[in-house]
Amino acid sequence: MKLAITSGGDSLDADVDPRFGRCKYIIFVDPDTLEFEAVENTAGAGGAGIAAGQLVASHGATAVLTGDCGPNAHQVLSAAKIQVITGVSGKIKDAVQTFKAGQFKASSQPSVQPHHGLSGK
Repeated sequence: MKLAITSGGDSLDADVDPRFGRCKYIIFVDPDTLEFEAVENTAGAGGAGIAAGQLVASHGATAVLTGDCGPNAHQVLSAAKIQVITGVSGKIKDAVQTFKAGQFKASSQPSVQPHHGLSGK
């Protein structure tokens, strides 16, 4: 299993970025070994959620942990059979442990409206 976690930095000590499509990095991590790869999210202004969703799928992630996920990104991730978990905050390493403990539930729908991340929130 490989997790994809939106991040404001490039390490497991970084905070979860609340924005899926416009996060600074996506951390791909094996929850069992904590081996990880930080990939800069280069998604532009238009279609950022779709591009980030395709990036996650191309890295073979089976689940995404993020603060919020808009409808376009959620559709891409769901089509790729990637579990979407929203409402995640705190440090990346803590989010991984919470996931491993089974304390997160998958989101069956987007958590925000289209273009939510444009305001930088």
